[in-house]
Amino acid sequence: MKYYELTCTAYLKKDINFKNSFEIISKYISFSMAQDEQLKRLHTDIGFKYYTFGNFYPIQRDGIYKEGGIYKITIRSLNEKLIDTLSQTLRLNINNPNLSIVQTSKKTINQFFISEIYSATPVIVTMQNGKYWVKEDDLMILHKQLQDNLIKKYQDFYDEKIEVSQNFIQLFELKNSRLQTIQTDKLHSHGVPVKFYGNKFRIVPNEDEVSQKLAFVAMACGLGEKNSFGGGFCLGKGIGL
Repeated sequence: MKYYELTCTAYLKKDINFKNSFEIISKYISFSMAQDEQLKRLHTDIGFKYYTFGNFYPIQRDGIYKEGGIYKITIRSLNEKLIDTLSQTLRLNINNPNLSIVQTSKKTINQFFISEIYSATPVIVTMQNGKYWVKEDDLMILHKQLQDNLIKKYQDFYDEKIEVSQNFIQLFELKNSRLQTIQTDKLHSHGVPVKFYGNKFRIVPNEDEVSQKLAFVAMACGLGEKNSFGGGFCLGKGIGL
C-alpha cells in the first residue's frame, strides 16, 4: 500500500477568515480537478473521492490568514493520478480571487506501522437519526462507524474484500470540549450557512495487519465523512514514516 502527498505553497491574495478557509480550499481543489475529464467525473460522481486535505499552515492565532502571506496546504490520496494531475492544474488556477498555488511537491508514502493518529481537522460522523455524533452519544457506535467507513473506502478503492476480526481502534481520546465546525457557503432554506459538525480525536490503532491497513487508509483518505470538504485530515506517528 502507498499513498501520495502533495505539499502546496499558497500565496493569499486577500485576508481569509478561518471559518471560510475550508470552503475556499475545497473549491480551489474542485475547480482544479474539473480541468481534467477523468477527475471531473470523480468529483461529480456520488461516492468516495479518495483524497483529504489540511488547512492553511502555519496557524494564525487571530483566526485570519493574511493577504500576501505564504502558507502550506497538504493534500493526500491513494490515487496517484489525482495527485499528479493536481500538481499541474492547481498552479494553473491563476484567476482565483483568494489565492494562488505557486509551487507543489509530491511525496510517495509507503505503508508504515502507525502508532498514533491525530485528527487535525474535525472528524464528521453522521448518526442514523441524521444528527452528528456528539460526546454524549454512544462511543461504540462512533468506533463502528469510523471503522465501517474505512472498510468501505478500502474495498471500494482496491476492489477487494477485507476480513475484519476486531475494531481497528485500541485506544481513543476525544481532544475537544466543544463541537468543531466546517462551514460551507451553501445556505439552508432559512438563510443560515450549512455547517458540518465534528470532533478532534487521538487514536492508537491495533497492531494487527487489518487494523494497520485501515489506519493507513485514514491517513490517505481522511477519517470519517466529508473529506473533500476538509473533514478528517489526520497526522500520524509511527515506524518507517
